[in-house]
Amino acid sequence: MAAMTLRLDDDLMADLTVVAQCDGESVSDAVRAAVTAWIQLRRGDPDFQEALHRHIERAQRMKNEFGAPT
Repeated sequence: MAAMTLRLDDDLMADLTVVAQCDGESVSDAVRAAVTAWIQLRRGDPDFQEALHRHIERAQRMKNEFGAPT
């Protein structure tokens, strides 16, 4: 599992802590659940899908232009 640092303003952190405590989970678990839900939401968004395909196409063009590492 990867670790990361997340900077939140004090009010948002306080809200997150209360929500996590009320749900009987850790702040880390609450953040993981929120990120998972956000990713699922984005996967179903047609605008995001279009942006993702453009990004993949650009990356493929760059790979072809610069060559794959050996």
